[in-house]
Amino acid sequence: MAQPEQARTDTFQPMSGGMLWVCGGLLALANFMAVLDTTIANVSVSNVAGGLGVARNPGSGVITSYAVAEAVTVPLTGWLANRFGAVKVFVFAMLGFGLFSALCGLAPSLGALVVFRVCQGLAGGPMMPLSQTLLRRIFPPQLQSAALGLWGMTTVVGPIAGPLLGGVLCDQAGWPWVFYINVPIALFCAGLSWRLIRGAETKTMRVPVDVVGLGLLILWIGAMQVMLDKGKDLDWFQSPFIVTLAIIAVIGFAAFVIWELTEEHPIVDLKVFRHRGFAVSTVIMSLTFGAFFSSVVLIPLWLQTNLGYTATWAGRVTAFQGVLAVVMSPIVAQLLGRKADPRFLVSFGVMVMAVVTFSRTGFNDQMDFWRLVAPQFALGFAMPFFFLPLTAIAQGAVNHEESASAAGLINFMRTTAGAFGTSITTTAWDNLTTSQHADLSGLLNAPQQTLNRLQAIGMSASQSVEQLNNLVQGQAVMLATNKVFIVVTGVLVLASCTAWLTPKPQGPFDPGAGGH
Repeated sequence: MAQPEQARTDTFQPMSGGMLWVCGGLLALANFMAVLDTTIANVSVSNVAGGLGVARNPGSGVITSYAVAEAVTVPLTGWLANRFGAVKVFVFAMLGFGLFSALCGLAPSLGALVVFRVCQGLAGGPMMPLSQTLLRRIFPPQLQSAALGLWGMTTVVGPIAGPLLGGVLCDQAGWPWVFYINVPIALFCAGLSWRLIRGAETKTMRVPVDVVGLGLLILWIGAMQVMLDKGKDLDWFQSPFIVTLAIIAVIGFAAFVIWELTEEHPIVDLKVFRHRGFAVSTVIMSLTFGAFFSSVVLIPLWLQTNLGYTATWAGRVTAFQGVLAVVMSPIVAQLLGRKADPRFLVSFGVMVMAVVTFSRTGFNDQMDFWRLVAPQFALGFAMPFFFLPLTAIAQGAVNHEESASAAGLINFMRTTAGAFGTSITTTAWDNLTTSQHADLSGLLNAPQQTLNRLQAIGMSASQSVEQLNNLVQGQAVMLATNKVFIVVTGVLVLASCTAWLTPKPQGPFDPGAGGH
C-alpha cells in the first residue's frame, strides 16, 4: 500500500494585532452558525409540514436528515484536514453550507428538502471542529486560552439561541428564513476567511481513501440516528424496525472499531483514545452534555405541557442561560491561562450544574417566570467552567498532528450524547407520566364527590371527568419531571467526580501545548 506523502511544509507563524482578532471573530461566527443550525430548525417542523402539505411526523425528517449527515462528517474532519488542508476544507464547507441552506429554503417538496438538509449537514459537520483547530493555529501560545474562550462561548450559546431565533423567524418571516439566514453569513465568512486565513493552511498528506471504514461509519451512525429519532414514535423495542436498526448499529459499530484500529490509513483516527486525558474527557463530555441536553429539551416541554407557555415564551426562559455563559467564557479562559487546575474547574462547573438540576426537583406548577429564569442564569454561569477546561484537557492531551482528529471526535461525542440524552429523557418522561397518572388515579379520595361538586357549579358529566383528569395529569407530569431531574442530577455528580481521573497538569495549563 502506498505510503503517505507529505505535500507541503508548515512554516506558518501565529497572527498578531487587530488582524488576529478579525480572523478569530470570523472563525467564531462560522462555528456559531454551524452550532445554531443543530437546533434552529427544531421548532419549524410543524411550519414546514404545513407549508409543504405533509404530516408532522414525516416532517421530523428535516431534523433527522441533518443530524445523520453531520454525525458522519464530524469524525471525518481529521482525515479531510490531513488530505486537503484545514483551511480549504473549512472554506469549502462554509460555501456548501450556504448553498444548501438556500436550496433548503427554496425546496418545493419534503423529499427535496430532506435531500438538501443531508447536503447541508455534510457541509456543516467539519465547520465546528475545524473552527476550533484553526483558532488554535492562528493564536500565539500566550493567547491560546483566549482562543478557546472565544470558540467555547459560541459553542455554548449556539444551541440555546437556536430555538428562540427559529421560533421568531417562523412566526415573523416564514419557515424558509430559518435556512435563508445562513446564506449571507456563510458567504461573508467563507470569502473573508479565504482571503485572510489561507496562509494558515495546514500540511497535507496524500493517503488512500478508507472506503470500507467510511461505509461502516455511514452504516452504524445512520442506523443509530434513525433509531433515536423514530424510537419514541414506534414504541422502541416493541417495533421490529427499531430492533433491526439497533442490531445494525451495534454490529456496524463493532466492525467499524475493529477495522479502524487495524487499518493502516483509517478514515477516523481512533488511536487518539490511547491518551488518557482525551479518553476521560470524552466520557465526561458525553455524560454532561447528555444530561445538559436532557434539561434543554425537558424544560420547554414541561413549560408548554403544564404551565401553558407558548413555544416562544418557553424559548425565552431557556435563552437566559446564554447571558452568564457569554460573560463567564472569557473569565474562565483567563483562569486557564494561569495556574488554575483545569480538573478542578471542570469538576466545579459540573457540580454547580448538578446542584441547579437538583433544585429543579422541587419545581411546581405555581412558579412564575422569574423563578424559572433563575436556574437558567446559574447554568449559564456553570457551563463555561465545564466546557472550556474540558476541551483544553482533551486538546492538550493529544499530539499536535492529531488535533483535528481529536476535535472531530470529541465534537461527535458531544452531539451524539445530546441525541441519546434527548431520546432517553423524553421516553422516560412519557413513561413516568403514564405511571404516575395511574398511581394518582388510584389514590384519589372520594372522586365521585369531587365530580358531583364540579357538576353542581355548572359542568356537564363529561366536563367534570375531563377537569378531574386534567388535574391528575398535571400532577403526574410534575412528579415525572421531578424524578427525571433526580436521575440527571446523579449523572452530573458522576461526571463531576470523573474529572479527577484525567492526568494532573504539570505547571500552568497550556491548551495549545499538544501531546505527550
